Amino acid sequence: MSAPTPIPVTILSGFLGAGKTTLLRYLLKAEHGLKIAVIENEFSDAGIDNQLLGDEPVQVMTLANGCVCCTIHTDLTKALYLLLERLDSGEIAFDRLVIECTGLADPAPVAQTFFIDEDLRERYILDGIITLVDAAHAGTHLAQTIAQAQVGFADRLLVSKTDLVAPSVFAELSERLTRINRRAPIRVVDHGQIDLAELLDVRGFNLNAGLSLRPVSQAPSVDRIASMVLRTDKPLDIDRLSTFMNGLLEEHGKQLLRYKGVLSIAGEDRRLVFQGVLKLYGFDWDTEWAEGEKRESVMVFIADDLPEAKIRAGFEDL
Repeated sequence: MSAPTPIPVTILSGFLGAGKTTLLRYLLKAEHGLKIAVIENEFSDAGIDNQLLGDEPVQVMTLANGCVCCTIHTDLTKALYLLLERLDSGEIAFDRLVIECTGLADPAPVAQTFFIDEDLRERYILDGIITLVDAAHAGTHLAQTIAQAQVGFADRLLVSKTDLVAPSVFAELSERLTRINRRAPIRVVDHGQIDLAELLDVRGFNLNAGLSLRPVSQAPSVDRIASMVLRTDKPLDIDRLSTFMNGLLEEHGKQLLRYKGVLSIAGEDRRLVFQGVLKLYGFDWDTEWAEGEKRESVMVFIADDLPEAKIRAGFEDL
């Protein structure tokens, strides 16, 4: 029997009050013909919810349009296995999964679950991290490093409540978000409604050569978390590159939220692509450089307080 196709997983993170619940409601109720399971992560300290919910730490219900809603009061891994059990036994059906991170949660541990647990890695594939940003309160939220980190981890940034701010405020916010995360496209979400193509099949964790960086002005970043881009048109020596990357991960692995590179390696006609989250990373050979194409190595690191000058110097030495 062939192994089942892995289920794509979308992690939805974002500021408190940015409209994650509204977006989830839209996902669960819209007539999109997709069978989406949603895990709502409710970690409550108070015992009130338990009284209302009974002893069931994981509740699963199928909605009218075929979507599945799962509320958990336990750890994520248990809920993921429970969904698979019910899927395999035919109790429920779904072909995509969306996980909502609570307000101030760090999306990193949720993302790491899908790399670390081998059984889960066979059945689920992380598709993308989507972060919702509240345009009206972004200034207050972004004063917190955790909110900056949510922006830094994202493959897509959805900005809500743009109707409540002046166009100049939205333009300034877009510039700030770009300094934090140069990889993630910015999209406007209108009262929880958005084209589902913006949320699903983002392929943010695929090892491929796609690396588009949004342009940003040279003004210094006001945030602790920012994007650093390294470029060179000289072919890189693979052993020296490996030493550089290992050193970087050893010293700054915990600060590197997301990173990706498309590299030109000396004596090799194929591109080398790599990407990672914190200390977990993978690399692979991709397509060959085209005849006459400019061979340029580009790496982008989205990180918390990196010693930029030192790292640039190390990269120059390559």
